[in-house]
Amino acid sequence: MDEFSIQITSNLINKLAADAEKSNKKTKRSKNKVPREPQRPQSQTNQKQASIDSETQKGTAATGWPVQPPLFLPVKPPAQSASSELDAIRSVLQESERVVEKLQKQEEKMLQEVTQRAKELSDKEFKLPCQKPAPCSAEWEASLACYKEHVKDSLKCAHFVKTLADCARRVRQHVSSAE
Repeated sequence: MDEFSIQITSNLINKLAADAEKSNKKTKRSKNKVPREPQRPQSQTNQKQASIDSETQKGTAATGWPVQPPLFLPVKPPAQSASSELDAIRSVLQESERVVEKLQKQEEKMLQEVTQRAKELSDKEFKLPCQKPAPCSAEWEASLACYKEHVKDSLKCAHFVKTLADCARRVRQHVSSAE
């Protein structure tokens, strides 16, 4: 907790004593008036203050009272208000931490959902609707290999070409009968 201190000086005591005398004079209206000192120029006031300070150092003030050294009294602010403010701040911080945690959880859930949906859309978009093997691909590969092997004598591949043509005719017949 913060601590405050109050310094009680001889000047403060003198002022309080003077104020007390003034209030006593006003309320009692006594006939014995204490003569007031006439207003002095600023330089004389400074000299008087210097003499008061020197007397203070000696142990007595201008009033004749013994002067005590200044006191520093620790003053504590009301503990309840500070602790209640701290409790309020702590509760606000705890509540905001809970809100942040909830938002993080929601963000994680939303991220998972978006990632899942993006994957599903990607799978649908790039997936071929019908992945059937091309008809007569084996015959096509055999005839192509034969032509590569016999570049100058392509008649040797006639048998592979005839097999490919027969396969193509069968596929056409099957498609036309299915329609």
